[in-house]
Amino acid sequence: MKRLQNTLYVTTQGAYLAKEGEAVVVRVEKESRLHVPIHMLGSIVCFGQVTASPFLLGFCGERGVGVSFLSANGRFLARVEGPVSGNVLLRRAQYRRSDDPRASADLARSIVGAKIANSRTVLLRAVRDRPQSAGADALRGAAAALAQHVTSLPEGLPLDAVRGIEGSAARAYFEVFDHLVTQQKEHFFFRERSRRPPLDNLNALLSFLYTLLCHDVEAALETVGLDPAAGFLHRDRPGRPSLALDLMEELRAFLADRLALSLINLQQVRPADFEKKESGGVVMNDEARKTVLVAYQKRKQEEIVHPFLGEKAAVGLLPHLQAALLARHLRGDLDGYPPFFWK
Repeated sequence: MKRLQNTLYVTTQGAYLAKEGEAVVVRVEKESRLHVPIHMLGSIVCFGQVTASPFLLGFCGERGVGVSFLSANGRFLARVEGPVSGNVLLRRAQYRRSDDPRASADLARSIVGAKIANSRTVLLRAVRDRPQSAGADALRGAAAALAQHVTSLPEGLPLDAVRGIEGSAARAYFEVFDHLVTQQKEHFFFRERSRRPPLDNLNALLSFLYTLLCHDVEAALETVGLDPAAGFLHRDRPGRPSLALDLMEELRAFLADRLALSLINLQQVRPADFEKKESGGVVMNDEARKTVLVAYQKRKQEEIVHPFLGEKAAVGLLPHLQAALLARHLRGDLDGYPPFFWK
């Protein structure tokens, strides 16, 4: 079992990361603020005006610690990795499968089925917790629609048809997403999914969490030797980690959406944490990002029983476990890819 290691998130503007012995040191205005042994880290994520020494980047590459650079608002910029890991035969198998429309459709169908089922579970749990709430009937109706979408994913369905069902299910889910917000509704509402830029507070929070999840999935894929850029549901596009976006789909509702709703409903994030720019986009301030990062790390430490493996595992290991299962399937060790179904 892979050990769940920490992710170091650096949000202080002007910070400089350097190598000091067997550790990463974070300096601000030439003063050391943090000292972390390299063996305790799985990855490093830098937001905004954060720089790193070439020696540190090389050190991280040697030790398998990926370093990602994001804008201050969480937009992905670049990722520094060491030598490519994994068997070249595994990547060849991945590329062959990605180039095969039928094989791609089969994998995409499994992923989309899990995504829809997990989204439905989010809705049903909300109904169970608040059966008499004003939006309970709408949530039940959407859950029923999602159940129908799952049953409309038979074997042999073409890839375009799988994508169409995924899109319809996403619309049904997000049409009732606003009913899942129970506090601060005047400032945290959901009308539709907006990105680049997010146009309201809730979309800004979701986009930030999706960025964090994508980083973790991409790192997991690289760890097992898969190419994050060659996907099945999401097709090739320069600069896009299509396979990471594929594997994210089954984890979005369970990991990111639930955490966003929890942060809002428990009032751990507040309206004052968000700012609307002249462009119309909404961004979180530094303190809010730190609050979200702490909550995300805490969530990753929680344990669940993996539905396929039947073993207890930290939530933060789910991207690694799913990446490993996908690699086993592509190598021929598993007849099918078992996606993550939240029970």
